[in-house]
Amino acid sequence: MALSEAGGCADGRVTDREGILLPGVHVYFGQPNRRYDHGILGDDIEWGSLTYVRQGSAAHGPYIFEEITLPKTRVFEDFAPRLADLDGDGSAEIIVIETDINKGAQLAVYGLVDGTTLKKITATPHIGRSHRWLAPIGAADLDGDGNIEIAYIDRPHLARLLKIWRYKNGKLTLVAEQGGLTNHQIGQTYISGGIRDCGAGPQMITANADWGQIVASVFDGKEIRSAAIGPHKGRNSFKRAMECRM
Repeated sequence: MALSEAGGCADGRVTDREGILLPGVHVYFGQPNRRYDHGILGDDIEWGSLTYVRQGSAAHGPYIFEEITLPKTRVFEDFAPRLADLDGDGSAEIIVIETDINKGAQLAVYGLVDGTTLKKITATPHIGRSHRWLAPIGAADLDGDGNIEIAYIDRPHLARLLKIWRYKNGKLTLVAEQGGLTNHQIGQTYISGGIRDCGAGPQMITANADWGQIVASVFDGKEIRSAAIGPHKGRNSFKRAMECRM
């Protein structure tokens, strides 16, 4: 399964230069604000809303415009929404990092309920403390059981803990975790690594705790196994790893 950043722009532009709605589904953040003073993603701007727009067509279904506005105590502390069909129904869910100003980040899943209304479907617990964040790796059927797992690094600058959650029947269940891995450094405007499949099944690509090595991790349904696959020499090392050249 591919996990992709959603179409559309954070400023809400989903039209061409003539103002015509671009085809397909567009999901984007809006309402930029400074109400949360964490600032680890390269600036001090976070987001207050999530918008879903679908062009009306025979291929994509009727036109839909849905928007979620967070309360003032929450922000989307994220770069862009991610799309992944978590339940296999042919319609993508939306994976985001949602942060409570007092409780820290959680991984949240949004989607269309009854095919028309954008709602929060489920989420992990908040980390439990302000100024605590998580960095998604990706979503895939990591263990071949037919269910999709979502992987992220819990507190990539502190705990450096890989967590894997299984999505099933609209719920997330923690199925495995392992320390000593990370995928983001304070101030970076991107998350490194992701999930690759080089022919032997999905592998989660991260760095080790001190950023000296690129690490590939697999999950067999019971435990996580990790192995260094090459030295980390900058962002291009992750590109090579994701392209199965490492």
